[in-house]
Amino acid sequence: MVAVISPCITAETTEAYKQQIERLQPFATRVHIDISDGEFAPSFLVGANELYWPPNWQVDVHAMVVRPSEHLARLFQLKPSLIIIHAECSENLAATLQVIKEAGIRAGLALLRSTVPSVVADAIKVADHVMIFSGDLGKQGGKASMVQVEKVRLIKAINPEVEIGWDGGANIENVFTLVRNGISVINVGGEIANAEDPKAMYVQLSQEINKKGVL
Repeated sequence: MVAVISPCITAETTEAYKQQIERLQPFATRVHIDISDGEFAPSFLVGANELYWPPNWQVDVHAMVVRPSEHLARLFQLKPSLIIIHAECSENLAATLQVIKEAGIRAGLALLRSTVPSVVADAIKVADHVMIFSGDLGKQGGKASMVQVEKVRLIKAINPEVEIGWDGGANIENVFTLVRNGISVINVGGEIANAEDPKAMYVQLSQEINKKGVL
């Protein structure tokens, strides 16, 4: 398993979105972009209609929305690599994930801290990616709830082949622990966004997750 660092874009305005794109463009390859409807998450972020990104990026769109079906047509036009919907949204999870897959896009499922994997087992079986969400919806720079790592084992018991991601509070102190526990996509918000040198922090994080552990 090769683990990757995926910088996050969490922007409330088109200007902030543009600035974050420009900041990450020189070095990022896989990027995690948050959208929000202001209903599922407490803050309004840029919506699907405002998204764009450099052609060389592999983009995961994290849809913090109550009704994903209202946003999928636009997202399909953009052709991201992965669309992540929330297990707690109001639509049929397995059916929505299947629609995403039929569009030729990988389908992901995000679990809030309170959501137990067994409750959404049918959706996990369909998903290409499951993201353990440990942060605060619509915000960066939160603290990781490391007890959530236990969900990796529970998710793998349901779907052994699924890719597992992490979102919330990832930093230089904990990313190696996350990888050692089976997480292969670590979405990093504040640690990169607030760094004096974002590229240097990205490189440091990438080196940290791929270092050899001491037995």
